[in-house]
Amino acid sequence: MMKKILFSLSFFLAFVAGQAQIVYADYSDPDVCEGGGGDYWLTASSFQCTPGLPILHSADLVHWELVNYAVERLLPVEHYNTVQHGCGVWAPSIRRHGDTYYIYWGDPDYGVWMVKTTDPRGRWSEPVLVMEGKGVIDTCPLWDDDGRCYLVNGWANSRCGFNSVLTVRELSADGTRVIGRPVLVYDGQADGNHTIEGPKFYKKGGYYYILAPAGGVEHGWQVALRSKNVYGPYESKIVFNQDGIHQGGWVNDGFVCFQERGAYGRILHLLDVKMKDGWPMMSVSKQNRAQGGWTKGCETLAYQWHANYQDAFGFPTHDGVRVYGHNVSPAFKNLWEVPNLYLKKFEGETFIDTLHMTITAKAEGSESGFVVMGRDYCRLSVRFDGGQFVLKRIICKNADEGGTETEEVLATMKARKYGAGARPNYECRLSVRLQCDKGAVCRFAYSTDGMNYIDLPEPFQAREGKWIGAKYGVFSTAPHGASKGWIDLKL
Repeated sequence: MMKKILFSLSFFLAFVAGQAQIVYADYSDPDVCEGGGGDYWLTASSFQCTPGLPILHSADLVHWELVNYAVERLLPVEHYNTVQHGCGVWAPSIRRHGDTYYIYWGDPDYGVWMVKTTDPRGRWSEPVLVMEGKGVIDTCPLWDDDGRCYLVNGWANSRCGFNSVLTVRELSADGTRVIGRPVLVYDGQADGNHTIEGPKFYKKGGYYYILAPAGGVEHGWQVALRSKNVYGPYESKIVFNQDGIHQGGWVNDGFVCFQERGAYGRILHLLDVKMKDGWPMMSVSKQNRAQGGWTKGCETLAYQWHANYQDAFGFPTHDGVRVYGHNVSPAFKNLWEVPNLYLKKFEGETFIDTLHMTITAKAEGSESGFVVMGRDYCRLSVRFDGGQFVLKRIICKNADEGGTETEEVLATMKARKYGAGARPNYECRLSVRLQCDKGAVCRFAYSTDGMNYIDLPEPFQAREGKWIGAKYGVFSTAPHGASKGWIDLKL
């Protein structure tokens, strides 16, 4: 079972510039459903990172706690064992039908997947390929009053050559397979709602509603469609248009949605929903539903691998996680190729976090340390060289485009040598303090004894990854074909 083990991560409401920001962290394309006890469950896009499909729980739509993940590895396994930046889980939906919770998502390269469970905190089923295909994204089911099941989805222009349209098709009553052909129910280009995507399906008061954002992620707006027939024709209305806040899940009188914030990723907001003339009109929440700001709890659940987890990546330990070195390619340029980065999201607009690490090397050229990862990244890297460790500050710009690293030596560190069979091990300790200021400006300090810190004078401007916000954590690499070292992160 996925490590439930792991601790929980709690988020609280913050009011900034008059807007209710309920989670200041990267939970892209959120969807919510009501639980059996009047509580709420949320999931979000996780793209190529694993474990995937985060499961958040709330009693009031305001205070959220990360309690689980719904998928351990993405399928096909071999494909996602290597880093597939920006691929994988796109805009999932979560629904409760009877006593069962379902999550559907579209993988733009492989089709529509589904997992289910009767306990969102427990084990979820293995993914079922509901429909094979290319370009099908942003899927959401609806079980109708007569028990029939329908699926709405968007389309990815990058995979199929078109977008801005929504289609509906029928699934089997158990939601496991397609039994009907897709019907085009809405073309957003016809009335100015270009790039319509991320649809969520509802039935209320005799109407079928599809809520979907249009206009693009950074500056788009929220559209509602309604019809008396599941296949349309659908009327359209813009129900919210402010600050690029859009795409999310509607439950009761609330709409949990996201806003693009660059290196911070896509943070969550709560809007109020009030029916007016049969339309779910949305507004910024004016109720002071909770006091206080942003709080984070224990860390372990917050970490994800950058690709499908494999045993050789590393293991949990009694007080943290061990990450083994990844043998880089002969033509290695930067960390964009490394699958076993062990990273977590930025949590809050400003924060301070300290990571304590023990680094072990077995071969010349082994490197381990701390990284703030994105299209640009900065790492504090400890390299084993000539019987000692060399601490470097390494920066890479445009890593996604094959950018090369530049480095600056900060210090040399003595290596503790101890026997370990045919070859000795060499060990040192490193602690890194990250201070994130507004605008995702990162300042670093390091310590070799865990007590006395040396500040680095130059800050680093964090930058988002592909469809995800900047993340930070640890890495370990080894030259191509060399013996692996490792890094032990204390949690």
